[in-house]
Amino acid sequence: MVPSASFRRATWALLTFTLAVIAWGALVRASHSGDGCGANWPTCNGELFPTGGVLKTRIEFTHRVMSGAVLALTAAWAAWAFRLSPAGSRVRRGAGAAAVLVLGEALIGAGIVLLRLVGTDASVTRTAGMGLHLLNTFLLLAALLLTGLWAGGLATPRLRGQAPVSTLLWASLGALVVLGMTGAVAALGDTLFPSRSLGEGILLDASPTAHFLLRLRILHPALAAFAASLLLATAAVSAVLRPGPAVRRAALAVAALVAAQMLVGLVNLLALAPVGLQLLHLAVADLVWLATVALFATALAEDAPRLAMADSTPAGAQR
Repeated sequence: MVPSASFRRATWALLTFTLAVIAWGALVRASHSGDGCGANWPTCNGELFPTGGVLKTRIEFTHRVMSGAVLALTAAWAAWAFRLSPAGSRVRRGAGAAAVLVLGEALIGAGIVLLRLVGTDASVTRTAGMGLHLLNTFLLLAALLLTGLWAGGLATPRLRGQAPVSTLLWASLGALVVLGMTGAVAALGDTLFPSRSLGEGILLDASPTAHFLLRLRILHPALAAFAASLLLATAAVSAVLRPGPAVRRAALAVAALVAAQMLVGLVNLLALAPVGLQLLHLAVADLVWLATVALFATALAEDAPRLAMADSTPAGAQR
């Protein structure tokens, strides 16, 4: 049983709203507003609804309201998926995973606040927490996207016997996770230790006495160049060896978004990472991740047309 069109539309709306909440969370970090509600959770400065406070309190409280809305909406959406789909279906599994992961987002966010890993904190613990938060966020986005695709009738992925496409896709997803984590480190370094010029920033990155966030910052652009090359190769190989329209659309989306992200990243670097560009950089990174997950799901689907490496005839036509 394929869930209704209403459920599919709700899935894409929930995914879009989740992306907006992620972007607002980045604004909380970039504007030093993470401590806007103090070390209180779920209350804000001891109040359920703060009646006053400075701008950072309003920014942080807005993020909490949006996060709470995502939690409630995802729970209701998952319950809807369970009602519409039979036991053991891919839609149920995807929605169930999303419900667990959005709860994980709330718990990680609460932990960051209660441990005071906000504001100007530059500890290793905060860096590790951001990495964990990034991983959970990526998995949540993937669960929402896959549920929507499966609700639309996309076949189950077959993970065996799909090399070299599967190998490239797994490597691309792994590279994006590592790249996202180094990007979180770089963004935190830009926020806590802003540079007055590009030259000053490069000197700080290379200094053996600089804070570890600055010395790690150089990893991100280096890994970005590697990941971009890998993603472009993966998109090209997938489009050739899985010559279906859905795969080609996903491959084109990956290639276009990677090119856009490299341009945004370069401008962000040259402009010394202003808040607006940081948010745009994160938004495009999330879209690159989603496009790669879509490419994974469509290229490895059981019914995807397959082309052998040394053959120009689709495998389905040979049977």
